[in-house]
Amino acid sequence: MRILVDYRPALRERTGVGEYVHELVRAYTKLPEASSDSVRLFTSSWKDRPSSELGADLGVEVVDRRIPVRALNYLWHRLQWPPAEALAGEVDVVHASHPLRIPARRAAQVITIHDLFFLQNPERTRAEIRRDYVELAPVHARRADAILTPSAYTAAQLTKSLGVAPERVYVCPPGPPRWQRLGREPHIPADGYILFLSTLEPRKNVGVLLDAYARLAESGRPLPRLVLAGRATEDAAGWMERIARPPLAGRVEHRGYVETSQREALFAGARLLVLPSLDEGFGIPVLEAMSAGVPVVASNRGALPEVLGGAAPLVDPADADALAAEMSRMIEDDAHARRHAEAGLERATAFSWAKTAAVVRGMYRDALERRGARD
Repeated sequence: MRILVDYRPALRERTGVGEYVHELVRAYTKLPEASSDSVRLFTSSWKDRPSSELGADLGVEVVDRRIPVRALNYLWHRLQWPPAEALAGEVDVVHASHPLRIPARRAAQVITIHDLFFLQNPERTRAEIRRDYVELAPVHARRADAILTPSAYTAAQLTKSLGVAPERVYVCPPGPPRWQRLGREPHIPADGYILFLSTLEPRKNVGVLLDAYARLAESGRPLPRLVLAGRATEDAAGWMERIARPPLAGRVEHRGYVETSQREALFAGARLLVLPSLDEGFGIPVLEAMSAGVPVVASNRGALPEVLGGAAPLVDPADADALAAEMSRMIEDDAHARRHAEAGLERATAFSWAKTAAVVRGMYRDALERRGARD
């Protein structure tokens, strides 16, 4: 098979979606059964260029076009032009890293839907996501030859809310990172900080995390720092102003986006990870934390209960008091933190990029058969 994968989410910052694409391609090209397949990565930007080592690193061909992302997305989403083959040559499967199909003359069309937050909460989205996804994603999902999604939670939403046939949906969870030092035993340093790792956007519910942390800060008990690691969006302006004022000033640190190469050092300094999201299609940071031996406190929404599998306490993301109580116990009770860290290490072994890549290859073959049937 000749496969074209949309690599644009990983071009500038490899946050959740970008990291998923990068590691999936790496795992796919290592599959013995995929040795006869050819994989091309498609990138498009006016100013951002892929690393010169990218192709050799992943064992793929890189097709880089100097076309602004917004312009190309408008053409693809609204005009269904130009076809992928015109930009990247003849392929059998074209895989979009987002919920909208990439137009193609003959290739099977695969899309990726990590979650349906954009559909359920359009007022909390911006730009192209608000303009195109809400209107077009349901139609594209029903017309796609296959849909990749990271969790059974999102898969169920696709069949129930969008009317997608279950046999066209493939659950393909990410695998854990390859740590150099972490991951051999529980990691609960006495002087470690509380870590939040994700883009600072409304869905991540940072405001309630700050509420919970402020309650602990005002209690007068010893409290580790709170580190917010992730790019701050426009919607995060209020949170940024808040952490500059008492009682959070001097206690909360915003580090911004953290490169993949620096993730292990980030987790090495953490006592626990907190992810109080309103919705998650998977929640890669919790898998990273579990595989590093770092205990987790998370919300009970979205796919987080599925991913954590009982390895972490879950709280209502609207309940700042409950979140503060769980954070406090994880900080003060070493035995409690160790039990959850051990459970997380065990749970992380259930996830594997190799297993997921094998499912993806089957998905590509099925999509190609469906494309042929449509012809």
